[in-house]
Amino acid sequence: MVRNTNEDVSTMPATYLRQATNEDLPTIKKIIKEAKAYLKQQGIDQWQNGYPDDEALETDVKFGITYVLIIDGKIAGTAALHQGLDVNYLNIHDGEWVNGVHGRYTAIHRIAMSADFRGQHLSDKMITGLITISGVLGYKDIRIDTHPDNLGMQHVITTNGFTKRGTIYMTEKGHEATPRYAYQLIIG
Repeated sequence: MVRNTNEDVSTMPATYLRQATNEDLPTIKKIIKEAKAYLKQQGIDQWQNGYPDDEALETDVKFGITYVLIIDGKIAGTAALHQGLDVNYLNIHDGEWVNGVHGRYTAIHRIAMSADFRGQHLSDKMITGLITISGVLGYKDIRIDTHPDNLGMQHVITTNGFTKRGTIYMTEKGHEATPRYAYQLIIG
């Protein structure tokens, strides 16, 4: 039996990452709000003090570092891909970065999936897309961090090839610095 491959392909939803635009901001803000509620529901004290706020999300889009995961024409997730030095990564405890604190790297931040797409393992697609974008931009060192209680994100991070390097302390506006597990991936 011969399959019509054109028919098979046309039924698959298009999946890709693209830079976010100002028009995407209402959806991005909604996704972040849903993620905060989801973390709270799990008893994870991450993003519970106002961070990330609308101003941070707007700034990320303005500077072109926010990406959205598109599934069949809909925004399924969002993340920021910071390029260059991240002040929160300057002091690492109980470990060290492979290329030192001043290495040339990207840092994945504020990754969140829409409640409408939760449970579909799309964080993996988001992270692999951001790794690819990092490589295209000329970066070989990619870093990411997450809350010690966020076991789901820790699993996503390590199954995407990242290695735990130590603990950093994340400073959020008006709040005491809180510990985050720090991970790194070196690509060829």
